Amino acid sequence: MKIGLVGKPNVGKSTFFSAATLAKVDIANYPFCTIEPNVGVAFVTARLACPCKELRERLHFDGKIGAVEESDPRKGSICQPNTGSCVGFNRLVPCYLVDVAGLVPGASEGKGRGNAFLADLANCDALIQVVDAAATTDIEGNPTAPKTSVTEAAKSIQEEIDFLELELDKWIVGLLADSWARGVRRVQSEGERGILNYLHERLTGLGSSKVSVTRGYETFKSAFDQTTPPWDWQIDVLQLLASCLRKELFPIHIAANKADISLPETLTMVNANGIIIPCMADMELALRRAAASGMIDYQLGAHNFVVIDEASLTQPQLNALAKMSQKLANLGSTGIAEVLDQVLFDQLNHIVVYPVQDEGQWTDGDGKVLPDAFVVPQGIAAKPLAYKVHTDLGDGFIKGVDGRTRRAVGADYELNDGDVLKIHSK
Repeated sequence: MKIGLVGKPNVGKSTFFSAATLAKVDIANYPFCTIEPNVGVAFVTARLACPCKELRERLHFDGKIGAVEESDPRKGSICQPNTGSCVGFNRLVPCYLVDVAGLVPGASEGKGRGNAFLADLANCDALIQVVDAAATTDIEGNPTAPKTSVTEAAKSIQEEIDFLELELDKWIVGLLADSWARGVRRVQSEGERGILNYLHERLTGLGSSKVSVTRGYETFKSAFDQTTPPWDWQIDVLQLLASCLRKELFPIHIAANKADISLPETLTMVNANGIIIPCMADMELALRRAAASGMIDYQLGAHNFVVIDEASLTQPQLNALAKMSQKLANLGSTGIAEVLDQVLFDQLNHIVVYPVQDEGQWTDGDGKVLPDAFVVPQGIAAKPLAYKVHTDLGDGFIKGVDGRTRRAVGADYELNDGDVLKIHSK
């Protein structure tokens, strides 16, 4: 699962990336600070409590484990994650983030990094466009004076959103127009199936599937007068087709960064096809680093934090933490965890499941409790999950066993969010 971070330069993409992954990347106040894409792992809180909560309750009921102590740093969690962590039964699960170099108008014509930028996006499952909610940069990412009116600020943000969509549309149009004559011949000989196959072939490098191409084409048909045959379609028709396909190939969601210094109500005047979440990437990064150093107790997505030892901090540090506390109270969160959560679980329809080797103790072969948490598409069946765990498990799949009910399930059993599954294999 890869989520791409995109947008014009100097809006905070690298800060967002660093805050989400705690990776060390260059962060600077000039365009094209990021040249090659940074790839890192971000951790998102699973929506359901980790199954180790149920396991602990069962062990406590059987007298095999004591009550949760107030001093317990993990607040009761007893699982042993191979990746991520679990505190207070909040399980962090991984997804890949790709921070791509800043886009400028004309990328589809070779400006900036040109098609190298666009190619970096091809294997992303969804895009988060980081925009400047404070409207403090021009369309190419150069710092400007902040806008003084909500209308001007909203216009600046809308321009950012529109130009990214336009560049992607132009890119797709270029791929289609280069061999449209061949595509038209397939329509004449094979009908609609021919054009769908042609579109799929041309866009395979962008991660297209026949399902996404078909959905995009159906949207196009509903918006265009189909009495005009494909061989008579002009460039404006191909642009409409490209736009419909782009919405399926590149779902774009908006992280409205610098929300703490934006004008109130600005985002209500902005239109986007995806979600729009106010964000404060620089604050999230500062809080994550402060938590890592032991200064504060802060959990991803929280609306507040606790200073651990005020006496050990300087007055400037306390003042900075007080300001951040007030901003968190005003916005409810930094927005970073929220936008990743909504994109991963709502927009991409993924769930979290826990494969184990012992369906009774919920452990792996080494006795580790619930070490793996897999982020998988909603509706995945038991056998495809087995392949994700290991190819041999998929090839030799016999059955699965539900860790809660101990009921045997077949290859086509559809997994639910939070399921614990033992896989039996030859």
